[in-house]
Amino acid sequence: MTASAKETHRRTRGFTRVTNDNEANSSSGRSSTSPRKGRWTAKCPPSLKDMVEWSFDHMSINASRTKIHGGSSGIGTFAIQIAKHLGVKVFVTAGSEEKLAACKDLGADVCINYKAEDFVARIKEETDGKGVDVILDNIGASYLQRNLNSLAVDGRLFIIGFMGGVTTEVNLQAMLARRLTIQAAGLRNRSLANKAQIVSEVEKNVWPAVVSGKVKPVIYKTFPLSEAAESHKLMETSSHIGKILLIP
Repeated sequence: MTASAKETHRRTRGFTRVTNDNEANSSSGRSSTSPRKGRWTAKCPPSLKDMVEWSFDHMSINASRTKIHGGSSGIGTFAIQIAKHLGVKVFVTAGSEEKLAACKDLGADVCINYKAEDFVARIKEETDGKGVDVILDNIGASYLQRNLNSLAVDGRLFIIGFMGGVTTEVNLQAMLARRLTIQAAGLRNRSLANKAQIVSEVEKNVWPAVVSGKVKPVIYKTFPLSEAAESHKLMETSSHIGKILLIP
């Protein structure tokens, strides 16, 4: 895109409006296509679940301890790095010593094998009975009460997945006594303006750490698109650490 075309952009909360088709289509530009006059386009989100749902909603402001389920997953490995970048003590769960070692290498402070020990008891032990301030959970129903039992007073549970089901019972009295919050985190049903604001906040507060290399995605294996079925088979084994990528 030419300099003069750039000058005709009008930017509003993460959106760009191209107002001069002739400039955008000039022969000196490096694109054969451009938005129609007046069309609005959004910036591509930094993503990885939009930098882990805008870093667990700003890591709940004053959080000092966070728990990440599935620490060796694609989102988990990224979440560990973001939390450490923000100066938070990180607890993780994973299902093998190899996965826990990978989490440790990324900066996790307390690594718990959920197949071998009770993560609630371990969290209580490590925090002198207080619990953690924030939990990032992709399991859902089967972990709900145990997650709440792991939270400190005023703690917040961020649910981003439902691998363990969507329906369960919960002790509301315990939630009330400790002022706990359950938040389902997601971008899909937000307004475009809200999405644009989140993208801008992530770009400002998290993306510099990605650009500098302090935070980076962990890539386990790549597959050509023609081998998509094989990539799914690998994912189903749950043996991977980090992201599995399909390359067009």
